[in-house]
Amino acid sequence: MSSQTQTLELADLENAAGQPHERSGQTVVATLAALAWLGGAAITQWWPSLDDWPYTRELVILKFALAAASALLGVFGWRAGSLTRDDESRALAWLATAPWLLALALGVSAWEIVTAKLEWLPRPFFAPPQVLIGVYFDDFPRLSTSVVHSLGLLLYGYAIGALTGFIVGVSIGWSRAVGYWLHPVLRLIGPLPATAWLPLAFFFFPSSFSASVFLIALATAFPVAVLTWSGVASVNSAYYDVARTLGARPSFLILKVAIPAALPSVFVGLFMGLGASFSVLIVAEMMGVKAGLGWYLQWAQGWAAYSNMYAALLVMALMCSGLITLLFRVRDRLLAWQKGMLKW
Repeated sequence: MSSQTQTLELADLENAAGQPHERSGQTVVATLAALAWLGGAAITQWWPSLDDWPYTRELVILKFALAAASALLGVFGWRAGSLTRDDESRALAWLATAPWLLALALGVSAWEIVTAKLEWLPRPFFAPPQVLIGVYFDDFPRLSTSVVHSLGLLLYGYAIGALTGFIVGVSIGWSRAVGYWLHPVLRLIGPLPATAWLPLAFFFFPSSFSASVFLIALATAFPVAVLTWSGVASVNSAYYDVARTLGARPSFLILKVAIPAALPSVFVGLFMGLGASFSVLIVAEMMGVKAGLGWYLQWAQGWAAYSNMYAALLVMALMCSGLITLLFRVRDRLLAWQKGMLKW
């Protein structure tokens, strides 16, 4: 038996020995999370608030639902030992959320105690969780319209910026002539924050929507272009030599050798561009666009509706996190050949 085979078998034995211990620990945490949510529901229901806050009943129902979900997660963890290896891996993935459920239960309870129960934090700057639930119920049409508008504007500008940055990066990394002309321009314009172009963008473009798209695309294009250029330029020259020996043309070298080898760097640029474009989106909507989450934040601040502002911030965080998760899924599918080689 080879040493590599022995190493693999030893790793399997270590994983098999460690998984039951890890699963039992996560199961205990899931049980504690269920108890914490039940305790939070009891605080909401039986500890009198200093004011009559609306949507308290809905908050109790939500806490009971999360307690039930945590309890089901714990039951699933206890029964995971009888599952197959693939199903057990999925069970461990679900059980990994148990510490977050416990932390969230404790955090929401503490939040409610210092606001609704004791009122240690001043109004209207701080509101209990019931008020956020009320915002999602009462102001759902305006908030949902803002989400749709922001998402459309973000995706439109991000797609244009990512495509432009990718083409520029591949061109600079592949062609010295193109790099001679575009590299200085990229170094001159790229480091400037996209928001610095805000006055010129709103002057030269016919509408606030097109100006916002330009700013988002500009914020996205720079990191994508730089990291794509770096990825293409760092491809091992031996790959090109082997392809040329087999009769490959320049188009084949670019599409089948350079771009696939540079994809890890390209995705790093896409992640960085997504974060930059999201910040520019909010600023652009605050300055000129008459809809969107940035506009909603400014409207809420103007009317001192701080609970609406917090609700919008939570929606923004969830939207950005969802887009990043989607980008991770795309990366994992396209870079499946790198599984086990690259972790970031």
